[in-house]
Amino acid sequence: MEKGWVKILSMSINEAELKCAVLRGSGISAVIINKQDSSYLFGEAEIYVPQDEVIRAKRILDEENA
Repeated sequence: MEKGWVKILSMSINEAELKCAVLRGSGISAVIINKQDSSYLFGEAEIYVPQDEVIRAKRILDEENA
């Protein structure tokens, strides 16, 4: 990943897509790096956000889970 991006979560690809959509809907530039094995379907996806938006992104996701 490029400099300035921070991993905030690691989860299944389906959950990551939902969380990423919530973040993007709140104006945060979020990206997913899929680290799941394509043959055996194990592993996780990681969500990255710009370093200056980490705290805001975590708060948004915490509020969503509450």
